[in-house]
Amino acid sequence: MSGIPPFRVLRAKPLWIAGGVITGVLALLFTVFYVGANIDPVGHMAKLPVGLVNADKGAAVGGKQVSLGAQITESIEKSTASDGKIDWKVMDEKEMKEELGKGKLFGALVVPGDFTSSTAALTGTATTGTPVRPTLTVLTNQSAGSVGSSLARTATTQAAENASLQVGKELTARTGAQQAKPPAAARLLLADPAAVTVEDGHPLDSHSGLGLTAFYYALVLVVCGMLSANVISGQVDHALGYTHNEMGPLRRHRPLIRATRVQTLAISSTLMAALSLLMGSLVMAGAVGIMGMDASHLPLLWLYSVCAIAVSGIGALSLLAVFGTPGMLVVTLVFIGMAVPTAGATTPVEALPGFYRFLAEFEPLRQITGGIRSILYYDAQGDAGLTRGWVMMAAGLVAAALFGFGVLGWYDRKGLHRIPVEAEPEKTTVPA
Repeated sequence: MSGIPPFRVLRAKPLWIAGGVITGVLALLFTVFYVGANIDPVGHMAKLPVGLVNADKGAAVGGKQVSLGAQITESIEKSTASDGKIDWKVMDEKEMKEELGKGKLFGALVVPGDFTSSTAALTGTATTGTPVRPTLTVLTNQSAGSVGSSLARTATTQAAENASLQVGKELTARTGAQQAKPPAAARLLLADPAAVTVEDGHPLDSHSGLGLTAFYYALVLVVCGMLSANVISGQVDHALGYTHNEMGPLRRHRPLIRATRVQTLAISSTLMAALSLLMGSLVMAGAVGIMGMDASHLPLLWLYSVCAIAVSGIGALSLLAVFGTPGMLVVTLVFIGMAVPTAGATTPVEALPGFYRFLAEFEPLRQITGGIRSILYYDAQGDAGLTRGWVMMAAGLVAAALFGFGVLGWYDRKGLHRIPVEAEPEKTTVPA
């Protein structure tokens, strides 16, 4: 045994340098990804999709047909066209409900059918109708993301209030031209005639986490795949005899079974695919059966969960096999560090800086979340994120296989084996 005290290793500069560089870079990257993505969502917001519905049927005012709803929607489009933060989608009520039911809109502003007639009745210039204060309806959509829905609500409410003030100016000017002025209370009402109401455009069940269960469920699937890859990689190495296995004070080592790097990854991937059946079943049982999460299409949810874990796990196994010990850091950054801020669940992708929007196009958590969101909230509609989820998972699996087996095959061809082949013992000549 060596007589060198163990704590003397703390004097080794490489230990401090390597540890400092790795942990420092990790801390900096996580800060940049998490804090940087969410530090100013309003400032980075660009083309947040919001519906704009004009259901106003118009009314006869002063002997001619008038549609204040058309004026309002046109003015809203023009007033916000310059900043580009909101992408107003002009559509009818049916289209709006369909888009909200697919998570393609974060909210909507609806001008009701009786808006012009109700507004004109306040001035006494309408040919028919009893004076009723007109209403502009702001619809939210928490199923598309709570922060995105909140941003849309703020912008839509402000647009509705500005529209009401603009209409109020016209009403005030019209009544001012009349000989008999309305009472003071009526003039105040005319200055801001429309009431703005907020409603849920796509209501969710009570056990849907305000639209966040899809994200957390998807995160569980990715974490299961990522962490199980680390476990499976270690267990396969132990079974092949490449590493020791320590359980508390016990230490076991199996006889060495030589395997190429490609063979090792194939064994690990097979084990991952098989165990994904177990993990996917338990995740769904825990979320739906034990915790009571609202969910439908359970067979589809189970299949999607199993595939998501398998693809995430095989992707992580490929990175671990290619990069070795630093592979777990790479896996953590890819599947957690860069994935959570770009998943579009907390802060919408449209409110992220450009670099994060680029990452969101291929980061696995966003694709998986979109599929889960479609299954849980949007009746498993393909164009609500489910089709994209399947396609991107398939693409991810192919990319992981090509990268992992391709690089490891090159390692094997170059003779970069995990344990070098022992040299044959030298032959000695025995004197006659």
